[in-house]
Formats: sequence, C-alpha cells, structure tokens
Amino acid sequence: MTKKTAMKKIICTGITCLLFFSSIEAFSQSWVDSVDKHGREVFMPADKYKWDWGQATFLNSLIHLYNTKSAAEKKVYLDYVKTAMDATYAVANGKHPNAIASAHGMAFLARVTGDKKYLDKANEIYADYLKIPRAPNGGVSHRAETVELWDDTVYMLNMFLLEMYRLTRDEKYIAEFLAQFNAHNETLTDQKSGLWVHGWDADNVDYNDGCSIMGWPDKLTRKSSQIWARGNGWVGMALSDALNTIAKNSQYRKPLEKAFIHYVEAVAPLQHKETGHWYQLVTLPDNPKNFDESSCTSMFAYTITMGLKMKLLDKKKYQPIIDRAYKGLRDMSMRADGAYLIPARVSGGTCVGDENYYLTRKIGEGTGFGYGSFIMFGLAYEQYKGIRK
Repeated sequence: MTKKTAMKKIICTGITCLLFFSSIEAFSQSWVDSVDKHGREVFMPADKYKWDWGQATFLNSLIHLYNTKSAAEKKVYLDYVKTAMDATYAVANGKHPNAIASAHGMAFLARVTGDKKYLDKANEIYADYLKIPRAPNGGVSHRAETVELWDDTVYMLNMFLLEMYRLTRDEKYIAEFLAQFNAHNETLTDQKSGLWVHGWDADNVDYNDGCSIMGWPDKLTRKSSQIWARGNGWVGMALSDALNTIAKNSQYRKPLEKAFIHYVEAVAPLQHKETGHWYQLVTLPDNPKNFDESSCTSMFAYTITMGLKMKLLDKKKYQPIIDRAYKGLRDMSMRADGAYLIPARVSGGTCVGDENYYLTRKIGEGTGFGYGSFIMFGLAYEQYKGIRK
C-alpha cells in the first residue's frame, strides 16, 4: 500500500478532522456503551423494531451484552428484546433467510423466560424455514421467489439456529448450520483468495429483485464476480459464534475449526494497516475507487478476537490486527453526537452487482448491522483486553 493510496482513504481534513478526533477522545476507554445506548434509545427503540435482518444483527448484539451483565443490569436488555418481539409477533415468520434472522429473539425469550408463546413462535418459524426453496446441494435460497445462494445467508440462519440449539440442546440445529455452511462454501468459494463471492444463481434465467444488477451471474459458473467485504464478514461471525456455542467434544467442532482457521488466514492479511480497516472490495486494495468500510472491519475483527479468546489463533500474530481495528474504528469511523457515538463509514444495504456497483454504494452511518457489528466487536475486544468483564 503506497502512502498516496493510504492517504486518500481518510476523508476528514484540517480543523474538521481535529475536532472529530477530539470529540472521540472522550470515549477512548470504551465506546461500546455509547453506541449501545444510542442504538436502543435513538436509532431503534424497542417498540419501533422491524422484523428484518439489519435490525436482527443489532438485536443479537444486545443479547451479547445481556450475557455479560449482572442480574440487575440484564433487565434493560431483556425488556428490549421482549418489547421488540412482542411488537413484531404477528408478522414474525421464517419464509426467507432475512426474515429468519430476527427469530433468534423468539428462541432467546423462550429459553430465558420459559414463556410458551415464544417457544410456539420459534417452532413455527423453524417449520417455515424447512419449506424455503433449496439449491441442488441443499443450500437455502436467499430469495423465496428464485433459487440463489448468497454469503449473507449463513449468518442470518446462524443466529436463529444457534439460539434454537441453546434452547433445546438438540444438535440437529448445529448439524443444519454446518450443512448450510458447507453448501454455501462449495458454491461460493473463490479458489484464488479463499474467500466467498457474493452470490450464485441456480439457473440460467436472470431474476430481477429490484436491487441487484441484472446479469450479475457468470454465464458458465453462475457465480457473481466480486468478493464483497461485509458478505465475508457475515461468514466469519457465523463460524465464530458456532464455535463459541457448541461443546468441545461435539462431532461438528473439528470441521468448523478447520473452516475458521482457513477463513482467518485468508482475510487477516488484507487489513489496511495504516487505518486498521478492511476495504469494501476486500481483495482490491489498489483500486482508486475502493474505500475503508467499517461494518466489515468490525466483523473481521470480531472474528479474529473470538479466535484469540477461544485460543484458536496465535496471540503474537493476530492481536496487533485487532488492536489496529479497535483504534481505527474509534478514530475514523464514529461520529460523536452529544453523549452518544454513532457508527460511521458504513456501506448501506447491498445486493449483488459488478465492481462499480459495490464501489459506488452510499456510505452512511448507523444501520442495524452497523450498530450490531460495532457492539459485538467492541464488547469481545474489551473483554479480551480486560477492559471489562
């Protein structure tokens, strides 16, 4: 990476940049709680919760926080999840992966509260899940109207399947996650980089979803062409959480560990060391239109942090990577808003496209997956470093 290339990634200059860094410095010890509070109080109050995938990622981060809190402090997060699930109970379904994503909230409440209504809804959603169209290799289609495999899907399913396992202790849910990971892995893997392309189409008929670029599948392979960073971020978080959940003697652990190590070895060297971020198109660092993207950075750094916490990764090799990411996000990718911090430099919701499509996505702040990925990485990092229990 040349100095010129590195400098063009930083979008603040002069007094504006100094003021930005000055405002962030007040939160230098821990920015997780500020992002959490803004998410709950301003961005997505519980009674305004939407049954969708971005919000589901934020909801999952609150459950991560719940798991770290004292008995007295847990109530804030339990009340949030309960209010959110009650507000969406009537529309809750599992008809496609993006809908299933929020269902982990129902399974969580069934486990924590014992209330049968949440168990009934979780089981109803799993029944919906079993009816989703599948590719010939068993991979669950990202779209209900046509059969396409997307890298996003593994995390959207993972949140729910892991929570169903925690609820029931039935390893059929772990087996299902591993089957879905394998189906997507064999279909989406780019042999050169070891990472995943964004999508694969099961047939030769282009489907217009109103979001993707028409004609994105290669005519022969039916794969998309680009290795999108956040898409691969979902994959790493799914593997991390699966390994952090299942027993060490589980028959499913070794294949997941092998996939996890392969994944980290592929993605870790691609970090932009000057900024601590990863790029929107992660394997194209020298493309002048490419940019540092914060949600994928949080996801990759979360994955590596969890690997360190589980003692699957070498501390000397990988800790500097997460240190750079934590500092880089704090310095470059948060906006101070009074008493709050808001995730910034977040690429908006993204379907499947060509190179130009990804490199011209709108860059904004917030988003459910922005809050969620920031919180989950920051929390894991601060626990690993001893900043919080």
